[in-house]
Amino acid sequence: MGALAQMTLVCDRCSARFEPAGSPGRCQCGGLLHVEFPLAEVVERTNFDVRLSSWQALDRSGVWRYRELLPPLPAAAIVTRPEGNTALYQHPQLTDWTGCEELFLKHEGENPTGSFKDRGMTVAISHARTIGAQAVACASTGNTAASVAAYAALAGLPSVVFLPAGKIAAGKLGQAIAYGARIVQVEGDFDAAMRLVEEASRELGLYLLNSVNPFRLEGQKTIVFELLHQLGWSVPDWIVLPGGNLGNTAAFGAALAQLRDVGWLERLPRLAVIQAAGAAPFYAAYRSGFREFRPVTAETIATAIRIGNPVSYERARRAIELTDGLVDTVSDEEILEAKARVDRTGIGCEPASAASVAGVRKLVARGVIRPGDRVVAILTGHVLKDPDAVLAYHLGDPPRPLANRPVTIAPTLDALAGVLARAL
Repeated sequence: MGALAQMTLVCDRCSARFEPAGSPGRCQCGGLLHVEFPLAEVVERTNFDVRLSSWQALDRSGVWRYRELLPPLPAAAIVTRPEGNTALYQHPQLTDWTGCEELFLKHEGENPTGSFKDRGMTVAISHARTIGAQAVACASTGNTAASVAAYAALAGLPSVVFLPAGKIAAGKLGQAIAYGARIVQVEGDFDAAMRLVEEASRELGLYLLNSVNPFRLEGQKTIVFELLHQLGWSVPDWIVLPGGNLGNTAAFGAALAQLRDVGWLERLPRLAVIQAAGAAPFYAAYRSGFREFRPVTAETIATAIRIGNPVSYERARRAIELTDGLVDTVSDEEILEAKARVDRTGIGCEPASAASVAGVRKLVARGVIRPGDRVVAILTGHVLKDPDAVLAYHLGDPPRPLANRPVTIAPTLDALAGVLARAL
């Protein structure tokens, strides 16, 4: 338990302090907790470069490679696949379409289960093992369920995932089933499932793995660490990301504050959080100057961000204020067009990911992002996370502008030649 003695959980709202010896839910006051731990007196960035050529499991992980900046969990308890190591892409078609001359896409869909959730899960599951948790649980619109199921299976822990009945993409549900999680479908939306899993954590002893868990956010900080490492620690002007439960927004703010405090950043990039128009309570709060926050009934084709009462609202608000950031929305049609554009480059992403790219285009058109700004847009999930959305876009009626419909022909060269002439 020596590692745990170096850490303290602190309430964001009332500053109450707790030992990290159980499932970290909310404080009694309702506030969320964050992890405090001592940083090494000297952290050499060259260590991260050296580890890129190592075959040791912790060095190969795009999370644990940055372990001096993470809670000091015992190496023997760490569960890693490894996660992270996701690419930064550039493509001229997306540069032209968005109007952003220096646009990078950080593709978190390249994580082991196909989404950014794996970065947080490796840290939270490792904490669960450290404290001797007997079972783990989450509420999910899909990506968290897949990640929890996979990492729990690696750790040898039973897992239970609470899903909003009928509102999860087939690819994500299939992953959770395949990895052996107990699936509980809750009548209602994600927010109803979230309320139930928090109650179950308090009353039934399940270790909670949603982004209420501060160890999850510690792992998600490494998206920022890794993208800055890939850019040679040169700070972009903007980081643009989708907004759902707002865990990444909170984690990005924490990561940037931490790097500033250790003296690695002379300035902070601006964060731009993009919500689907049908699931935009954070945008409404931003428009009010954060004077009020009201949950909404969420509806959007982007299932990963179909969340009407985001858990990390307060933390995300602080991240926007810290970075002089902003919040905006895009419609489902804008999301689907952006997704089709990203897919056509061979990069691909799930619908929620495309919100960030659609947002870049919108902000450039409005003059908020200048054409010459360096921008990193976060793609949060793999293209196969939501195959139904792909088929609906390309096969639906009326045909959409970028629809790629299969054709049926007679088995003759003449018929084939006609098709190829039109295609090529």
